[in-house]
Amino acid sequence: MEGDLYIRLGYTMDAMYRSITRHLAYSLGVEPSRASQRDIYLALSYTVRDRLLEKMLKTSRRYEESGSKRLYYLSMEFLIGRSLANNLRALNLYDKVAEALELLGTDVETICDQERDAALGNGGLGRLAACFLDSMASLHMPGFGYGLHYDYGLFEQDISNGYQREKPDSWISEAPALQVERTDAACLVPMYGRIEETKDKWGRSNPSWQGWNLVTGVPYDIPIAGHGGVTVNPLRLFAARPSTEFDIKIFNEGDYLRAVEQKIESEKISKILYPKDSYEAGRELRLIQEYFLVACSLGDIVRTYEKDHRDFNKFPEKVAIQLNDTHPALAVAELMRILVDQKWVPWEKAWDITNRTIAYTNHTLLPEALEKWPEHLLAKLLPRHLQFIYDINQQFLDRVVSLWPGDMDRMRSMSIVEEGPPRQVRMANLAIVGSHSVNGVSALHTDLIKTALVPDFFEMWPERFNNKTNGITPRRWLCVANPGLHDLIEEAIGPGFVTDLERLRDLEPFATDSAFCERFLQVKKANKERLKDVIFNTAVVEVDPLSLYDVQVKRIHEYKRQLMNVLGIIWEYLALVEDGVEPACPKTYIFAGKAAPGYWAAKQLIKLVHNVGNTLEDDPKVKGLLKVAFVPDFRVTLAERIIPAADLSQQISTAGFEASGTGNMKFALNGALTIGTLDGANIEISKEVGRDNIYIFGLTAYEVERMKRKGSYKPRRLYDNNPMIKRVVESLASDRFCKREPGLFAWLKDYLLADNEMFFHLADLEAYVKTRERASKEYVNKTLWAKKAVLNVARVGYFSSDRTIRQYAEEIWDLLPVLPTEDEKIGSLEYTPGDPVPIATAKDW
Repeated sequence: MEGDLYIRLGYTMDAMYRSITRHLAYSLGVEPSRASQRDIYLALSYTVRDRLLEKMLKTSRRYEESGSKRLYYLSMEFLIGRSLANNLRALNLYDKVAEALELLGTDVETICDQERDAALGNGGLGRLAACFLDSMASLHMPGFGYGLHYDYGLFEQDISNGYQREKPDSWISEAPALQVERTDAACLVPMYGRIEETKDKWGRSNPSWQGWNLVTGVPYDIPIAGHGGVTVNPLRLFAARPSTEFDIKIFNEGDYLRAVEQKIESEKISKILYPKDSYEAGRELRLIQEYFLVACSLGDIVRTYEKDHRDFNKFPEKVAIQLNDTHPALAVAELMRILVDQKWVPWEKAWDITNRTIAYTNHTLLPEALEKWPEHLLAKLLPRHLQFIYDINQQFLDRVVSLWPGDMDRMRSMSIVEEGPPRQVRMANLAIVGSHSVNGVSALHTDLIKTALVPDFFEMWPERFNNKTNGITPRRWLCVANPGLHDLIEEAIGPGFVTDLERLRDLEPFATDSAFCERFLQVKKANKERLKDVIFNTAVVEVDPLSLYDVQVKRIHEYKRQLMNVLGIIWEYLALVEDGVEPACPKTYIFAGKAAPGYWAAKQLIKLVHNVGNTLEDDPKVKGLLKVAFVPDFRVTLAERIIPAADLSQQISTAGFEASGTGNMKFALNGALTIGTLDGANIEISKEVGRDNIYIFGLTAYEVERMKRKGSYKPRRLYDNNPMIKRVVESLASDRFCKREPGLFAWLKDYLLADNEMFFHLADLEAYVKTRERASKEYVNKTLWAKKAVLNVARVGYFSSDRTIRQYAEEIWDLLPVLPTEDEKIGSLEYTPGDPVPIATAKDW
């Protein structure tokens, strides 16, 4: 028994080897001597999962014994990327596994590269949620993620002749080695049906939800290990399954398709992330997904609470629920429904409990991201929830009227129900009214929420609004993504900074240490060499690692202004080939990012990037001084390759549009300098690193807003008065970059010159180009560049997600860490039996 425990859960190199070979034989049915790289990856994943589950069980027991408050983080996305390498480092097993794998004739990096990214998110929203889970576990906080168990992620991006093509992105083959199915905790979720007005035993109105369809939510737990591997919290993801597999009576009558119809309809709920909502069925499925997440999560939360409590008086003292954007806003109505309809809590008391439990994070100022659902769709899908929304709204509007009598405009803007036509439910308003805290994710973003997005709500409840600037986990974005830089920093300032990132300040004196800076640049060069191979293998573009790597990688969207980056490249290209003005240094412009399948303009931008790159490649006058590469299928693993190699990080969104951004933080932590607008967290980064160590340009958010309000932005004047701007725009109107597809980009001229062009491309273009030229000239001075890069690394400690989570815990959740016992700290079951346990080696097989 003891020997078996050693094999299963030991932490020595010998134990790891034995556990891997055991899983090869008994989990996969493969002889170790004949195992493929994929087999070894799966066996190693099971080996790591064994140890994570042991830690997770201990963590769960610790939380239960402490009776601590718990935080539940509801999000439609958790972009966790690959887990294996991250878990090996968290458990301090990376080097031991490397030795064990050598005995099997392979290496740890090759095996870790077998893993596919978990397709559970799209962009920054999901990656932030993943960073938060890492920080909560590292800080020993009882914090749990709740999401959906998608079969397919957003999509796998393929590029054909410069055009984006979408393919299914299935990660489900990875799942068994990563997760644990919890069928015992399945939830039943009602949908559709009708309301029947009845009376309770006291003669009061008691609406009854009847005739609903049931869907089962089956939870899967993915262990999330904190640094050191002592605390492991679960990320719980729900998959949709039918309440019954199929109707046996219909099946026996021969109608096989109709017999499994419910199974097919139910399972599509968690089939794919963000189904296209440009048609009615797609909108309905999106709403079903959001409700399914909320219903499963709250059902699970209430069930956990009721294990130790007979009533709901202490619910807000034991439970905190954070809504990650508006997608889970139906949690307000669902919690009310559970409390009032199922638990018989009086309405006013239920509302007090709901309001004290739920908090809401806003992530955007863009109107299209502030969800609104048609009233008729909610009435069809969730008739009882719509009644609660009406009641909540009426109570709220009564309060508004008492504060501002006769102010109908204010009532209309604040109402949860937008009168239309069509009548719609505003999910952001529901989230604000139903929460005790509303936070933005950067100082500027929070200020704009208060002054521009929902000023009436801020005036009503100023105490609810607060800022929690985003952060990133250094465990993923330094230890895993850039081990060379991590080791160099550790050698300079000692260990421990990955859990206390402000200690990076100790690195500042090394910014003028020539020996350190030389090694710093060597680490950067090695990362650039590695990225060079990735670019060639994926984009088939040969790049020079000695060139300046100028990088913009993020979701393709007009407000993120990939178009302005391309305009700047065209400006440089035309200056080179027509004016003979060479750039200060050779440059490689690196793009990556996905466009939403229905977003035509964004997909056209991807095509433009490719065509401009091809034009530069084919023009002998360019002489290799300018290169453009678009790396397809951007995901977490690709970001881990690109970010450590970047020299210059493009964060050039129109001021006032980016809520925060976290890519800017990741690049700075990895020694890239930022060129950006005063938008999102760029403002706070510039304050931390110093304005001499960042390249800021362009209009401010308040200047943009003022120009919009006055209608004073006239791009045609800039076009008429600036010959370079005119030349760049005309190059798009011509067929210079689309000779094989004439007129392909002609639309861009009208787009850029329209008075209602809301992203101010031409207003910022000249300042952007000049700032980029200054960065290029400074890049040539390696001593100066290294100093600035090191100071960026040294001064971004504030942007750790550990700091963000501490602020949430102290200021919103009232959540305390539950520290591990000494036994847990040393109790990694490094058991060495008195007599060796006989076990077959690869040779024995």
